[in-house]
Amino acid sequence: MDLANCVAPGVQGSEMKPVGCPPGLEYLTQIDQLLIHQKVELVEAILGWEANNKYLVKNSLGQQVFYVAEENDCCNRNCCGPLRSFVLHIQDNVGQEVITLTRPLRCGSCLCPCCLQELEIQSPPGTPIGYVVQTWHPYLPKYTIQNENKQDILKIVGPCCTCKCCSDVNFEVLSLDETQTVGCISKQWTGALREAFTDADNFGIQFPLDLDVKIKAVLLGACFLIDFMFFEHNN
Repeated sequence: MDLANCVAPGVQGSEMKPVGCPPGLEYLTQIDQLLIHQKVELVEAILGWEANNKYLVKNSLGQQVFYVAEENDCCNRNCCGPLRSFVLHIQDNVGQEVITLTRPLRCGSCLCPCCLQELEIQSPPGTPIGYVVQTWHPYLPKYTIQNENKQDILKIVGPCCTCKCCSDVNFEVLSLDETQTVGCISKQWTGALREAFTDADNFGIQFPLDLDVKIKAVLLGACFLIDFMFFEHNN
């Protein structure tokens, strides 16, 4: 097998590191989209027993950029389901952890605006670089993207119905005043059989090439939060 076709070139970093770029995220400065593939777990598909989620993050050529693994215990996964707290470890292609995502246990109802969903993005692990904060709305999925100082940078707005058959579900990345489209997080349709029998999903993320690399990492984290909130339902 030609490993050069499987792993993105230069993903482990470069001698010329961009100013302000956390170590391990250099490759993100060179791209404007990512593809996320959740790995199918047979124990979930056959028995319905929730396992730790695992994902592959790839570039537009299908080359692996990151590997993502959930850290959780059996009780939390199977009792709290998609509302569960979690830690996601994002590793580069040499196994070094470059991003850590932490989600506390919060309410999942829009009727409780005092305890909405939040995700902290750290890079390197232990150093916060941004947050994804759910914004209260009676029927639309809405989030605010914040930097490390908790200053609002972008908005994410999803459709009122996230259950669509035979089509993608798009969450638009917008400017703060919600008048300009900056990018998109799309849950991609994977086919009737896979949709019916597993909760393993595919996503695509698009963002400006010149977007702050830290905010690119925060948008990547937002994709996982959206997956857990709307698509992590064991069928």
